[in-house]
Amino acid sequence: MNRNWQSAVVRRLVLLLGACLLLGLVTDQVTLCLLLGISGYLVWTLIQMFRLGHWLEASEFSEQEPPGSHGLWGAIFDNIYRLQRRQQKSRRRLQAVIDRVQASTGALSDAIVMVNSHGCIEWWNPATEQLLGFRSPDDQGQHITNLIRDPRFIRYFEQKSYGEPLELPSPVIENIRLQYSITLYGTNNRLVVVRNITRLHQLEVMRKDFVANVSHELRTPLTVITGYLETMQDGLALMPDKAPPVWKRALTQMLTQAERMQNIISDLLTLSRLETSDNQVDQGAVNVHELLGTVVNDAMAYSDGKHRVKLECPDSACLTGNRDELRSAFSNLVYNAVKYTPEGGDIKVRWLENSYGATLQVKDNGIGIDPQHLPRLTERFYRVDKGRHSQTGGTGLGLAIVKHVLLRHNAVLDVSSKPGKGSTFSCRFPAVRRECC
Repeated sequence: MNRNWQSAVVRRLVLLLGACLLLGLVTDQVTLCLLLGISGYLVWTLIQMFRLGHWLEASEFSEQEPPGSHGLWGAIFDNIYRLQRRQQKSRRRLQAVIDRVQASTGALSDAIVMVNSHGCIEWWNPATEQLLGFRSPDDQGQHITNLIRDPRFIRYFEQKSYGEPLELPSPVIENIRLQYSITLYGTNNRLVVVRNITRLHQLEVMRKDFVANVSHELRTPLTVITGYLETMQDGLALMPDKAPPVWKRALTQMLTQAERMQNIISDLLTLSRLETSDNQVDQGAVNVHELLGTVVNDAMAYSDGKHRVKLECPDSACLTGNRDELRSAFSNLVYNAVKYTPEGGDIKVRWLENSYGATLQVKDNGIGIDPQHLPRLTERFYRVDKGRHSQTGGTGLGLAIVKHVLLRHNAVLDVSSKPGKGSTFSCRFPAVRRECC
């Protein structure tokens, strides 16, 4: 309230007390006149308060104008009325925004579900009823895991780490494939977006089947070709004087390329198996110390003494998983370190354990990788340097295999590298993989 109203109130109160005092002096009843004046003022104030209360109750449900008054109470009525009008306008604007958002999301073919911090459903769009089978109003306020009961979704929802979407079959429509994406907002509120990816899933299955079938079909004729090339090479070795030198060079190059094709086919079949088989097949306790010792010995033989390879791993290191898959992933990382580290370089393989889990760290001081290439390293056939890649003879599938093996073991791959200063590849496994050993 501004100072004008304050001074007006004080002035009226002084005038009232002065009038009562003057009347008391005239009638010789000063105390009585002052008491009556103050009592009258209090009664008038109470009446204005009751009027304010009744008006606030009535205006809550309507836009009724404030009662007429003057002085301080008139200013109070007017100010509250203006505040109410502003709040009503803001409420209408917000409601209009909410209506537009709900109308737009209602037109989407994707299911949209709003979940509060306790995991209870607050709102969903019509597509949710088709894809997930929600029913209104029965499911309002239900915990989302009571309606989507798949254990994989429950684990995904509770982990509160939604970097990658989750693909699951529809709980209500047969042969429909859904992709769940969750976004955190506010105070642990979540927005669940569910998309029908049946067509994409079918195309992905067709691609995997095609790669697997072609790889199988190519393996047999390639084996025959390689066999004849080796036979011809052995024949030339027996008759070195009768064969032109160009034949020997040509056979050597053909055998080298045939071996490279066989490696590509082998890696493609490995990828196909990783993508299509069950994650829990043939998993058990794996002696990591023994496994890494074998991998490092093979890498040293591959290096032929040109690199220093050091292993640091506790004798008791253990991990729950598939031994063959883990060996494939670990070998790819260590062999890559050997391939891309110049002669005389150092390669360190470390196994670290803590309360959060375990980490395999493969560190080298090789040529390194430019940061712009790091996000795409695990893509099939992605090459940082085509010329360098052809020299090393890689298939371009090694890190893709590592990625899929780690996904099947609930692990993640972190890569840090600087050109000219080497690279560090870290496989981080959750604690549950150690606890099960």
